[in-house]
Amino acid sequence: MLTSEQILEFKKNGYLVLPGFAAPQFCAAVVAFVKSELEQQAMPIEFEADVRYPGAPASRSAEGGATARRLLMAAQRHPMLRDWATGEPLKGILQQLLGADVRLSQAHHNCIMTKQPAFSSVTGWHRDSRYWNFARPDLVSAWLALGDEQPENGCLHVLPGSHHWAIAADQLDASQFLRADIDGNKSLLEQTTAVPLRQGDLLLFHSNLFHAAGRNATNRTKFSMVFTYRSGDNLPIPGSRSSSQDEILL
Repeated sequence: MLTSEQILEFKKNGYLVLPGFAAPQFCAAVVAFVKSELEQQAMPIEFEADVRYPGAPASRSAEGGATARRLLMAAQRHPMLRDWATGEPLKGILQQLLGADVRLSQAHHNCIMTKQPAFSSVTGWHRDSRYWNFARPDLVSAWLALGDEQPENGCLHVLPGSHHWAIAADQLDASQFLRADIDGNKSLLEQTTAVPLRQGDLLLFHSNLFHAAGRNATNRTKFSMVFTYRSGDNLPIPGSRSSSQDEILL
């Protein structure tokens, strides 16, 4: 369970790292399963070409176009993944942050990130809540490092406390990424903080926290497992993507 100091840290900074949250054996088992799924092209898969971020192949038919970005619908792929995402000890921690009634969203994240060498893309500064549709932009994501994550293989970077920031429309581009080309954002971006993780470390972060990630410049694929949760009273907007999949009550 989280200490009162850890809860305050999460509320202040918008993120919290819990070292050694998952055992190496579990992480290795998930990676082995994911590699098998990739070899079989087990859909649904999002490809780097689909997002068209900087560094991604131009299309699925272009060189590197078959590079997977993430395996979608993770909770439905294997009981091992669903049990981890909905059971203890994660359940108790999420209840501390969100209340007793916690739901796993299957419409957002719910995936295994597979940042591969050569054709991995750059993800600009964004809030996950930009395209999510809930009563409040107040969800928590749980990111498990299945292997070591460092700047050289594309670990996450965050802007601490940015979940509290009021951001004007002209500070964002058409895709809702924080613009790096305007003076008003330079002081914000100077607060960039890398979040390196070791295998088994868990990163919890708020859906309104600005975060970004670079390319994988190593010769090994980086694997991460990510799920997103809401409180029971923070309902998805009917008819939106956020309400398009059944949720799982923890």
